[in-house]
Amino acid sequence: MRVYNTKHFLKILFSLHKSDTLKILFPTMCLVGLYSYAVAYIEIEYLHLNAKSGISNVGMLHSLLGFVLSLLLVFRTNTAYDRWWEGRKLWGKLVNDTRNFSIKISNILADDRKDAEQIARYLKFFPHFLAKHLSKESTRLALDEDYTELEKSFKHHGPSEIIMHLTHKLNQLKKEGKISDMEMVYLDPQLSGFLDVCGGCERIKNTPIPYSYSSFIKKFIILYVFALPIAYVITIGYFMIPLTVFVFYVLMSLELIAEEIEDPFNNDENDIPMEALAQNIEKSVQKTIG
Repeated sequence: MRVYNTKHFLKILFSLHKSDTLKILFPTMCLVGLYSYAVAYIEIEYLHLNAKSGISNVGMLHSLLGFVLSLLLVFRTNTAYDRWWEGRKLWGKLVNDTRNFSIKISNILADDRKDAEQIARYLKFFPHFLAKHLSKESTRLALDEDYTELEKSFKHHGPSEIIMHLTHKLNQLKKEGKISDMEMVYLDPQLSGFLDVCGGCERIKNTPIPYSYSSFIKKFIILYVFALPIAYVITIGYFMIPLTVFVFYVLMSLELIAEEIEDPFNNDENDIPMEALAQNIEKSVQKTIG
């Protein structure tokens, strides 16, 4: 996730980065500019159309379509941001559950540091396994031997298997009398919460916006932009060329931004900073349990 200071307005205004839509759309914007110039040249220089021509009525229909398109883009952007924000809330829940669980374990196993440290090991590694599971790539910067050894033992679903190890360890301590039945009930909400977070993130990851809806918006934007110079060149003239390019840039940028944030687990610039959150969880567990 890109970190920035919201108060540095001018720096934000003139900065370019790899996910900036201007860099992505620039080749297409050039093609749209050439198309607008061709339409303007044909209508003004070849057909000699003016404001009294019948084609000027197309502008009324175009204005109505613009209102419909704006509603679609608002819904599209809000839906994509809701998915991003839900993912961030799930990772916030993971942070809180891990802290609560580590504090409880630290108090319950205050006299048994060896078992407490083994549980801490599972707690520290779980967010890294979850981040890797969601992004399909490792997010841990410095892999230690314990992490690598544990990762090799997992065959299918890393986050579920590490919680299975943690649950097995707690049941073993319960049989040994180090954890009571009441204390197990006390730990269960956070233990269940780990996989609740995993399941919620997987639901976002595996349920994209329906293809037909996304495809329809893109086609609608293209048709709307292509109709702009046809409808307004006869009244605005060649000034319609940069105006058409600008409208295309604004509308298509909203669609590209929505596409990027609707899947917040790909480690892109605008996605959830899973690695930073995982490292914060690891530091919290280390401070609490040691």
